[in-house]
Amino acid sequence: MPYCEVGTQQSSVGGKLNNGINIFYRTYGCGPTKVLLIIGLAGTHESWGPQITGLTGTTMANGGGTMTVCAFDNRGMGRSFVPTKKSEYTTRIMAKDAIALLDHLGWKKAHVFGHSMGAMTACKLAAMVPDRVLSLALLNVTGGGFECFPKFDRQTFSIAFRFLRAKTPEQRAAVDLDTHYSKEYLEEFVEHDTRRTILYQEYVKGILSTGMQSNYGFEGQLNACWTHKVTKTEIESIRSGGFLVSVIHGRHDVIAQIYYARRLAEKLQPIARMIDLHGGHLVSHERNKEVNQALLDLIKASEVKMSPHDWTDLPKKSSSWLGTRMPLIRTNTQGGSNVSFALFFTERLHLFLLYLFGLLVLIFDYGRKAIRSLKPVRVGASLT
Repeated sequence: MPYCEVGTQQSSVGGKLNNGINIFYRTYGCGPTKVLLIIGLAGTHESWGPQITGLTGTTMANGGGTMTVCAFDNRGMGRSFVPTKKSEYTTRIMAKDAIALLDHLGWKKAHVFGHSMGAMTACKLAAMVPDRVLSLALLNVTGGGFECFPKFDRQTFSIAFRFLRAKTPEQRAAVDLDTHYSKEYLEEFVEHDTRRTILYQEYVKGILSTGMQSNYGFEGQLNACWTHKVTKTEIESIRSGGFLVSVIHGRHDVIAQIYYARRLAEKLQPIARMIDLHGGHLVSHERNKEVNQALLDLIKASEVKMSPHDWTDLPKKSSSWLGTRMPLIRTNTQGGSNVSFALFFTERLHLFLLYLFGLLVLIFDYGRKAIRSLKPVRVGASLT
């Protein structure tokens, strides 16, 4: 079994690494171009299937082609080690896992692509060791914390309620479909069955084959998302890293809202390109051809050393950090100031509603556990 024992080799980032953690990984293809794939919450390396095939032309280890792709199971999931303390799950710690894997593989530089929580981890990695990154792709990403809360509507409440009540692979698979894909995609017919029917069978089979994710792993990875934050210093580190960035998002994502992804892309000007596709949270599966092409375009642009100003498709901003917050203050022609609180109030109201929603979810979850007086529900793996 291919494992990387984190901390056994000399650290390339200095200081103590995450000793005693075994990370399961697989490599595909065989070529000079190196690509590291970092999956999201409750996902395994297999969740990158469409991208592995699209980039290497094979799902076989050590196959041909011009690229070598490595995908791995994050700590707390799949065949990787499962720490029992929440404090052992942060995007910075998980970025160190990924850096240790690069060292283990002997890769000095690589294109780093992440999805959801994996994109948060990829951001940390790029900020920590920008000299190791050839390009950075962030799929369905947010800035962590409150930005991880989904849209505040009836559909969200339904998904959250069903998610908390999911006790079996079948129940988890059913709610995962509504979480990962757009409604239109699920209702499309493929020959005689809808995609929902086909994917439901695949999800149940996948959950049964990988086993149920432990509570330690699931709650730990949630903690990594909740505590994630990209600082101004980290943004500047990425912007000055000398590589290009693609922010790829499904515009119908109910988990990671596209507003936050676009805001992150704007902060990364002029090195970032924003690509929004008609899809849900798992846009890498729903629109795999478009996503794969976007990744190939990013790799090619990096290889020919395209100028960031030729790469970006974002409008120029007068402020690199304040971004969309600048229009809050307007100066009138009479010399006075006219301060508009409309946008400010709307944003704060949204954050309050998200906080309230999260609090209600926590109360429901703890209440359910107290009533049952049993061990917590074990959550199955998904493709997130």
